Order: sequence, then C-alpha cells, then structure tokens
Amino acid sequence: MSIEGELYRPLGLKHERRPVAWRLPTSSEVLLVVGMLTLAATSVWVVMHGHAPRRMADILAEPAARPAPVVVDKRPKIVARPMAVPQGPTIITPNGISQPATFRVEDPTDYRQPPSMAYMPDPALIEKSPYGPLPIRAADGRRPFDVYRGSWSGKPATRIAIVVGGMGISQTGSMEAVDQLPKGVTFGFSPTGNSLDRWMHAARRGGHELLLQVPLEPFGYPSVNPGRGTFTVAQAAAGKFADLYAALGSMTNYVGVMNYMGGRFVGDKAAMDPFISELGRRGLMYFDDGSQPRSLGKDTALVDGVPAATANILLDDSQDPAAIDKQLDTLENIARAQGSAIGVASAFEQSIETIAAWIPEAEKRGIEIVPVSALAYDPEAN
Repeated sequence: MSIEGELYRPLGLKHERRPVAWRLPTSSEVLLVVGMLTLAATSVWVVMHGHAPRRMADILAEPAARPAPVVVDKRPKIVARPMAVPQGPTIITPNGISQPATFRVEDPTDYRQPPSMAYMPDPALIEKSPYGPLPIRAADGRRPFDVYRGSWSGKPATRIAIVVGGMGISQTGSMEAVDQLPKGVTFGFSPTGNSLDRWMHAARRGGHELLLQVPLEPFGYPSVNPGRGTFTVAQAAAGKFADLYAALGSMTNYVGVMNYMGGRFVGDKAAMDPFISELGRRGLMYFDDGSQPRSLGKDTALVDGVPAATANILLDDSQDPAAIDKQLDTLENIARAQGSAIGVASAFEQSIETIAAWIPEAEKRGIEIVPVSALAYDPEAN
C-alpha cells in the first residue's frame, strides 16, 4: 500500500477504496418526491385561492345542479300608455281644464288695413300740404301700396283684375258700381269728381281697392283736354309738381295712380322719369290703362323700383252689352293663356251691369277676380 493510502485508512481498520456505482431511484423514492411536490403546490393554491383544489373525482361525484324554478306572475299587468300631448297651443281655463287654442298665422310683411278700418286714412302715410293730404311712405318703410291694397285668396288660379274708372264723376254710376260689383273689382277715382270722401268710404267698406286717375297731357293738348289740373310734359320735365300734388291730395286710401288720357305724356321719357320717381318716393304703384302702345310707364316704373301693371284690354269701347260681353270673353281667354289678365272699363250703367252679371259665371269656371295690385310686379318684394 502506498503512503497516500496509509494516510486515509482509519486507525485499526483495514480499508480499501472502491469505485462509486450510480443507480435508478426506487418507486418508493419517486412516490415520496411526488408527494412532497404535491403538498407544496397545494399549499401555494390555498394561499392564493383560499381553499384547496377540488378533485375531478369529487366534481364528477356531485349531483347535477337543478335549474332555478321559474316564477310566473299571474297578476294582471298595468300597461303604461304615453300621455296624450295636445296638438298646438292650449288654453287653461280657471277650472284647470285645457282646451285647444285656435289662431291664425299671418304673413309678418302683410301691412293691409283690417277690413273694419279700411276706410280710415293711416296718419303715418299722410303728408300735410297746401294741396291736401298727400300720400307718403311711413317712417317705418310702409307704403300706401302695402297698407291700402285689397285682399285675395292667394291660391293658384286663373286671375283677372277689372279696373272701373271714372268713379266720382257720376253719382248714379258711382252708387251702382259700389252696390253691384264684388269686392275684387278695383275702382279708379277722378280727382275732379264730387263727394270723393263719401265714395271712398263706401268703396273701402265694400272691400274694394282704389286707384287715383291723374289727367296727363294727351296729343293735341290743349285742344284735346283731359280737364282741370292736367299734368303736362313741360311741368314734369321741369320738376313742377303742383298739378300732380293737387290731384294726389284730392282723396286718400288709394294704392297708386293710373293715367287718364296722356298719350303724349306716357311716351315722353323726360316727363315719365320724374313722374314715376315721384310716385316711388311716395310709395305708390303705377297702372297704365293700355291705351297708348308706346307708353314707357311700366318699363320706367320697373327701373325705378316702383310697382307697376298694364291693362290688356279695354272692355267698354262700345256701350253695347253684347260687345262688352265679347270683350270679357276675350279677357278670359287671355287670362287662361298667360295665367292672368287685366281689363279696364268706365262707370257707365251698361258696363257695370254687364260686368256684374259676367263675374259670377266666370267664377264658376274657375276664374278669381283679384285687385289690380295682386297682378302688379313689385320690385321691392322680389
């Protein structure tokens, strides 16, 4: 034995070094290790979840869970119904009962006088002058054209306006026109007529719209003379409006001016420009009776922003009722072709009677008789 071997051998024993041999663990050793690991995992689960994990065998052994019983409520159900909401505004009466309120919505730009006050001049539309009460725009912008215009349905229909002039000249003719003609007919008053305030009141109470006929210079003047206070070309061109103001101040409550004669005047630009401009300044419309084909009236009015209209046909050039009826039929044909038309007549007995008889029949055929302002083109409203 070597010296190294002697050093490691215990005293008194005889010992020899043997090689180390490796072996597989026994089954009991494996089970012991697995048990220890299972115990450790269980401890961790309990710490994390508060209870030990359930074994699959225990879970399978449990009886199947029964579904919760369904409880059927056999009591009658109360169905909540929505509260009835009143349509539109309501009025609450003193006893607490609500009732539907009815009201009318009107165009906020409709400045027409109420029918009960239609014969009363609006003080805001009057300029006091030595010539009488002259029409003028109100401080708030309202025009006589806006306030004194007649009413109509506003529904789409074939529309006809009929202007009966010469009112105030014949007391009999004026009375028959007011009594027999429906409110849709427009009346043209002569500034040289009699009892103009009386007839104005009667016409406005009857719902009629009014125009003022201004005598204008005709061809051949003064041999051909429209009458006292004729407004001439020279006067208009020079801005001398005394005769025009005398005519305008003869009455009130009219929407505009129409020419009486004036063949030369209405075709002269130097006269028409200041004349129409003055009408526009005062808030009036211009209606041309259509007697002068070369009239500059409507074109001048539109350029100056003045409401304007022109007649299509003279209804009573002849005083034969049959001839007037024929003209009325022609007027209806024009209206059906272009949607509207305007006819002019005078306050003669035959004219009034024939027109009064024709209007109800025309209305049965779908014609609406409207004030002439309803057919005027108003640049301020377009």
